[in-house]
Amino acid sequence: MAKLLAFSGSLRKDSHNQAIVTCAAQGARAHGAEVTIIQLVDYIAPLFSEDVEAELGMPDTAQAFKQLLIEHDGVLIASPEYNSAFSAALKNAIDWASRGAEGEAPLAAFRGKTAQLMAASPGALGGLRGLVSLRSLLGNLGMHVHPTQQAISKVHTLIDEQGVVSDEKTIAKLHSLGKLAAEFTAQLHDK
Repeated sequence: MAKLLAFSGSLRKDSHNQAIVTCAAQGARAHGAEVTIIQLVDYIAPLFSEDVEAELGMPDTAQAFKQLLIEHDGVLIASPEYNSAFSAALKNAIDWASRGAEGEAPLAAFRGKTAQLMAASPGALGGLRGLVSLRSLLGNLGMHVHPTQQAISKVHTLIDEQGVVSDEKTIAKLHSLGKLAAEFTAQLHDK
């Protein structure tokens, strides 16, 4: 069984991106994956700096996030788009998780793992532009990024008052994306 970690790059309490990654996770679970859903805000660390790392070591929150990545076969990531890129919070979390520990394989949190990407925005492009740089970064870290992705536009009209995706077509798209993640990861890891 494939083990997937699902989260959004948003720190916002009622994040549209957290809503869509949760929906995609349901699709992955329905197709046999074990999925852990987290909120990135629970793993906030100071901005990465080698000086901070040398003085204080890896923050506990960053270590916990890295450990989750290590324990899973792949990730489902929904990233908001900020000025045509993914969020600084997501970049910082990735930077900390990329730091090696003694006796650990280089990039142990990323290398050989899968990634399924999505984005959501009230705008017409649905956060699509931010996925380009995220795809590049994850590929450079050794992840297998699935070529299929989703950008959900006008997302504020597709989510109910409880913060749950309620539009049937959008649910179907996201469940399909989750299914792809489950199958891709299982095939890659022979699970």
